[in-house]
Parts: sequence; structure tokens; C-alpha cells
Amino acid sequence: MIDVTRLDGMRVVVNAELIETVESVPETVIVLVTRRRLMVRESVDEVIERVLAYRRSIGTLSDSVRSAVPDLHRES
Repeated sequence: MIDVTRLDGMRVVVNAELIETVESVPETVIVLVTRRRLMVRESVDEVIERVLAYRRSIGTLSDSVRSAVPDLHRES
């Protein structure tokens, strides 16, 4: 689960396992596998960092996830 902030300032907790895409259009839009869309204040990079932190916390950062993020976000 990750915390994000809707454009109206409301805090929302999102199940990171249900995120399909995160887009910048220019607002950040999180699209869930349910097709629900959330526009949030955080940048795409911030959302990615929160998802990676969540996955690290539960020990599920797989090789496929590591290869999908830019070098900037890889673990050392």
C-alpha cells in the first residue's frame, strides 16, 4: 500500500499491487488494473519510489521490477 494525495488534497492509500500504469499528462495519473484512474499531486518518480519502498518492505522486489525502472531507481 502506498500513500498518495489527490489533486484536492485528500490523502488516499492505494494498493500498489493493483497499479497498471503511472502517467504524466502533465498531472500524474495512476491507472489501476480495475481501470480506475486517480489523478495525484506526486510526480511519476515519487509514485515509483513509493511502490519500490513498499515492495522492499515486503520483500517482493523481483528482477522484472528492477529491470523495468530506470537506473536512477535501482538498488545498489
